[in-house]
Amino acid sequence: MTGAVSRDRRRFLTASAAVLGAVASAQLWLPSSARAAETPLPDGVFTLGVASGDPLPDAVVLWTRLAPDPLNGGGMPDRTVSVDWEIAEDSGFRKPVRRGTAQARPEYGHSVHVDVRGLRPDRAYWYRFRADGQLSPTGRTRTAPHPYSSGGSLRVALASCQNWQNGYFTPYADMLDQDPDVVLFVGDYIYESKPSAAAVRRHEGSDEPYTLVQYRNRYAQYHTDPHLAAMHANAPWVVTFDDHEVDNDFAGEIPQDPDKQSHDAFVARLTAAYQAYYEHMPVRATAIPSGPHIQMYRRLDFGRLARLNVLDTRQFRSDQATSRQGAEDPSLTMLGAEQKEWLLNGLHHSPTRWNLVASQIMMAETDLQVGEGKLWYYDAWDGYQAERNALMGEFASVRNPVVLTGDRHLTMISDLKEDFADPDSDVVGAEFVGTSISSGGDQDQAAFHAEWDPRMADNPHWKFIDAHRGYHLFDIRRDGIDAQVRVPETVLRPEAASSTLARLRVEAGEPGVQFA
Repeated sequence: MTGAVSRDRRRFLTASAAVLGAVASAQLWLPSSARAAETPLPDGVFTLGVASGDPLPDAVVLWTRLAPDPLNGGGMPDRTVSVDWEIAEDSGFRKPVRRGTAQARPEYGHSVHVDVRGLRPDRAYWYRFRADGQLSPTGRTRTAPHPYSSGGSLRVALASCQNWQNGYFTPYADMLDQDPDVVLFVGDYIYESKPSAAAVRRHEGSDEPYTLVQYRNRYAQYHTDPHLAAMHANAPWVVTFDDHEVDNDFAGEIPQDPDKQSHDAFVARLTAAYQAYYEHMPVRATAIPSGPHIQMYRRLDFGRLARLNVLDTRQFRSDQATSRQGAEDPSLTMLGAEQKEWLLNGLHHSPTRWNLVASQIMMAETDLQVGEGKLWYYDAWDGYQAERNALMGEFASVRNPVVLTGDRHLTMISDLKEDFADPDSDVVGAEFVGTSISSGGDQDQAAFHAEWDPRMADNPHWKFIDAHRGYHLFDIRRDGIDAQVRVPETVLRPEAASSTLARLRVEAGEPGVQFA
């Protein structure tokens, strides 16, 4: 795969971003089956756009959701609606490849997930949907390389933490221009916080979401952001969730505030949140929730170049520790036994050059205490010391492990150490903690460095820290990974210029990060 933008793809990017908010009504192909006479659907059923995800060498998931009144439950009639889909080798659909009909069911919020099979590896495709004479925006996607492909390159954009109320999703405009092959989103797609009159943009509703309809409305609001919608329509996404898709700092079936949310009430909230998450993400049917549980950890290979292990660090974790002694308890787990075994098997038996791990929360140590002693973030891997340290020991025998992370609202790029208590211990990997898309808004950089620079001496594994908003961009090749920290001038305006704040590199066969 390549991040280079051909002339045809560039024309598509420009046109796609311009029309995403519009709903075309032209009937560009005939429906695949006759429609029974029914009351016509309301106008604007494709206001939430289109998306694709989880690319395989021969398959990709296509997504949309019919929602003419997106912030008020969707606005669809309480019946199943047939939706035609089409995928082609060109943006004009002169070379159709597959087409069919999917059912948008009310019990799934009239969302559509089409797992298109029989595609060719490492190819760009264009797709669209049609319902009751209304045509969706056109999306572009790409399949993964052939399983035995060993050359080429892969361009990955790492994103996380997009709080509607803290700012505009401005970084996606630059991401669109950089044309990644795949977007990796590692958590906090929505925020569950109450609407704030002082916010840059106000959340819908009047409270935090608790019910399915409330979560649907919150997701729908986020999908209406034009930069986010344009990026969804131009590359496949690989997604996982963190805490704010449900409730801040929850662990398994334990809320942040169990004195305010009973177990039964929180289980009902989890059930609603996971259902809405599935309905709004381009994921396969394996992710259809079962009550308060959803299957999210999974693995994607990109030829022999890179394996991506996507973690779930919320559903199976022990409740967070509240002290250093608690964090060192060997019984605490972040992954749970089954997921941990799955991860280690995937790492040790990987056929790929690079072994990427998508972790929602930071794996490298963060010692907040200046000078003697340790003060950790207990919600991150630091709160699960025994399991994290054991994993670092496993990394020592894994080929080129690189962890891609979110959550922190900061850029924190680190060497991963076999023993963080010993600064002289071996480096076993690299971690890129991507900053937020908008969460935290425009931070005071001087205040950030005044607070954080004194901690650098206690965290010698940190290579680069920063508090701008933005995302990370990776060009992965056999000889190394070239990384850029891309930042906009501001997220307080929907449009702003972006630039490369830092360039770093990971050399194949040489664990750790260096400046390029």
